[in-house]
Amino acid sequence: MSGRSLSCSPEGIQKAKRALIRCSLTQKALAEDLEVTRQPIGKFFTGKPVDRNLFVQICDKLDLEWEEIVAEPASEPEVSQNNTVDIDAIVQGVREKIKPLIQERCGTMRVLDMTQPIGLNDIYTSVNILEKITGRQRLGIDELLQQCTSEDFDRFGLGRITEKRVPGLEAVEKYSKLMILGKPGAGKTTFLKYLAIQCIEGKFQGNRVPIFITLKDFAEAANKPGLLQYITEEVINPISSIQDVITYGKALVLFDGLDEVREEDSERILNDIVQFSELFYENKFVMTCRIAAREYTFQKFTEVEVADFDNKQIATFATNWFKGKAVKAESFIQGLKDNKPIQELATNPLLLTLLCLVFEESGDFPANRSELYKEGLDVLLKKWDAKRGIQRDQIYKKLSVQRKEDLLSKIALNTFERGDYFFKQNKAEQYIIEYIRNLANVDIDPEILQLDSERVLKSIEYQHGLLIERAKGIYSFSHLTFHEYFTAREFIIGRQSSVEAFQNLVSHITEKRWQEVLLLAVGMSSSADYLLKFMKQQIDAIIADDNNLQQFLMWVATKSTSVQVNYTPVIVRSFYFFCSTCDSLPLRVNIFNTSFNVDFNSTISMVDDAIVNHLESLVNVIRHEINFFTEHDLIFDCVLDYFLNVNLKQIGLIKTVYTVACFLSRIRGLERDCELQRLLQELQEQMPDQDRDKKKFDKWCQSNSQAWIKQLREVMIKYRNIGYDWQFSQHQKDLLKQYYDANKLLLDCLNSDCYVSREVRQQIEDTLLLPIAEIKQHQQQS
Repeated sequence: MSGRSLSCSPEGIQKAKRALIRCSLTQKALAEDLEVTRQPIGKFFTGKPVDRNLFVQICDKLDLEWEEIVAEPASEPEVSQNNTVDIDAIVQGVREKIKPLIQERCGTMRVLDMTQPIGLNDIYTSVNILEKITGRQRLGIDELLQQCTSEDFDRFGLGRITEKRVPGLEAVEKYSKLMILGKPGAGKTTFLKYLAIQCIEGKFQGNRVPIFITLKDFAEAANKPGLLQYITEEVINPISSIQDVITYGKALVLFDGLDEVREEDSERILNDIVQFSELFYENKFVMTCRIAAREYTFQKFTEVEVADFDNKQIATFATNWFKGKAVKAESFIQGLKDNKPIQELATNPLLLTLLCLVFEESGDFPANRSELYKEGLDVLLKKWDAKRGIQRDQIYKKLSVQRKEDLLSKIALNTFERGDYFFKQNKAEQYIIEYIRNLANVDIDPEILQLDSERVLKSIEYQHGLLIERAKGIYSFSHLTFHEYFTAREFIIGRQSSVEAFQNLVSHITEKRWQEVLLLAVGMSSSADYLLKFMKQQIDAIIADDNNLQQFLMWVATKSTSVQVNYTPVIVRSFYFFCSTCDSLPLRVNIFNTSFNVDFNSTISMVDDAIVNHLESLVNVIRHEINFFTEHDLIFDCVLDYFLNVNLKQIGLIKTVYTVACFLSRIRGLERDCELQRLLQELQEQMPDQDRDKKKFDKWCQSNSQAWIKQLREVMIKYRNIGYDWQFSQHQKDLLKQYYDANKLLLDCLNSDCYVSREVRQQIEDTLLLPIAEIKQHQQQS
């Protein structure tokens, strides 16, 4: 092979430089004498490969023996005794020589704000592949919506993939030419690096030589070399046998980042790849590109898509990330489970990395989620490309990052208000036209606006991955979290927190799907005072016109002031509100765990389990927990009210009478009111002892249990002001549920690290769960 390249050894370069001086020549003069350009002469003196014939000519001109200065003596492929090329020996020789190079280029990763590189094998999480591109499915919006419901919304519904997932290595093994498409941050480059490492370590395609090519670097290489020249002279240097490896089809060629090639270089690079892959077709090729980047056509390449991470992959990544660190993976995974909107972002490996970095700093996620989402959006809109030195073509130069955020906010609000989690491409383009036509110096010709809108939509998809094509011609935001974030942003920034905007926003306070939007809007506000006050007014109005419900709130307020406990009034009111509106004993105290960090669950769950499973064991439970009851009037009231109302309906009259009797026998002597003690004893003495004569007890219950329960209820109402049978209608129950959920949201907002004045915070807490009359009285006093 006379055309093989040769290069100088380090010692040979020094000899050549001395010879150049001895011959009174410069590199420019030498090039002119040999009638070549300066480029190959420069490569010769820097140890890079040059054509074999030229190498010999330069040595002759400098009066040097080329064999003495060459880095690697020219050699033909090893030939066996029967004159056949031993390509396997060549491959193994090249693999040994390039192993350090591959490990250096592909063995580590460092993204975002990592302080130091991390070993690829230490963090790598297996990639799954979809053999059908999701954006090319011919599905209607109704078919997509079957994956989620608007009310009880599955936050993973938008991204749920029903197509079969194939392990990434399996897909590469299956196809000789593979184009891997994926959203920004989907892990395409990491997967390609992993292939190179696995190959060079002999764990995957061990009979091939991995060649990792960053297409951006190839496109911008000086003098625009062809692919073969670039590989032999730049990528793998100075190993001349690499050309033999390629010629005999023993390479695993990894083309990374087709979307990162500038538009002016695109056609040339595409032609090079097509020609190279067709000429050396026996090699295995894998190429990565962002979805929707450009309309590329590679006839011989099979296109697949990187699937989002599932829960198992997220857990694996987190386990690898937090290994050996103070913050544990279990805490991170639990944090995700407790924050479903944040967990949704973790399906993207890049955003998952950001979440790990954030969580590692403090062992928790920020209470103000809007700040975390803003950081995630900055990564996708700016930092991810900037940190890698990638300058993408500005499809629409009038759209700065802030303008893109403004545009996305308007699309988000328009679609979210209509409940359009999925929307047609022409609708998205119409929103874009309505926005860009108002920008300065824009050609408002309808045809030009239409073309511009199409280009803007595609650029937002492939450059940032914030809008994605879910099926052919149907788009959505990449994550419901971002849809909600931009909707909230439009109220706060786009509409400048106007009174009209706030009134519109809080009108949705009873709708479950708007709760996250309201929470984010509060977090985004420079001062949340006005928005929180609007929310409070809207919440109070939910049951303001129902006299029965207002009487119920008045009872809650009165009862809460009658008990001596070490909790704030709002906590006690919440307790009695929930006690009278929830049919589950453990859930009756849920508000303490979620909003006030008061934990009664251990005792309550024991009592409830006893009621449901073994009524007789209730006596033992109460005896075990007796000190707890004497110290907490709240629990006494909660349990007795449960017996008199909910339990009576669930297990029947006779069992309820027996259960209450057991309960009274244990707490009667602990009651501080002597008159109440006497009445409880009288009630206890009215019924026969079931343990001694069960038949007599059952007969007594059949005749007297209703009257007995009525007497007990009257006693408890008179002496403890509990046990009312409110007889709420279903409509009233629905209103109370909405009222409670809205108040819970308001508390979540106050606890979200938002900026709110002390005065407004105190005003809201003081009037939470109060009837309108009491609220007006508070306002007059303040």
